Amino acid sequence: MMRIHGYYDIDVVNGPGTRCTLFVAGCEHRCRGCYNPRTWRTDTGTPFTLQMEEQLIADLNDTRVPRQGLSLSGGDPLHPHNVPHIRRLVRRVRRDCPGKDIWLWTGYELAELSAAQRVILDAIDVLIDGRFVEAEKDARLQWRGSRNQKIWWLRQPPPAEDIAPPGLRFSD
Repeated sequence: MMRIHGYYDIDVVNGPGTRCTLFVAGCEHRCRGCYNPRTWRTDTGTPFTLQMEEQLIADLNDTRVPRQGLSLSGGDPLHPHNVPHIRRLVRRVRRDCPGKDIWLWTGYELAELSAAQRVILDAIDVLIDGRFVEAEKDARLQWRGSRNQKIWWLRQPPPAEDIAPPGLRFSD
């Protein structure tokens, strides 16, 4: 069972617009200067239950507070322990929450992803990859903590101010 360290049903920091954000447990990277070191172990936090999943889906579809989408952070949603659970969750959000985007933060780089991790890319819109590097920390960056991290626009176009190469696009 996947465990979580937090769920925000209304969040305006972790991605564009108003969102639901889930912070999962488990991270192999253990980056120096990490903002969430309490999330590194997979056996900490609270079990992510079916009841929590149902609430997340209901929150995404709540028209009283329209949400643009779901943000997945942690820990690391692509930690091997989390992959089957995240894969199922993002497929459900795609199916049950039409029009909502999905953003995912991982310490892995795109080129490092296993076949099981890459399957998740088919269901998300934006991937922010790369370990947090304290020496490259930059508080002016949007949606990233350090300059080495990249934003990959997988299913949606980048904002107009970003210039991206064809195919998989990213922001430096």
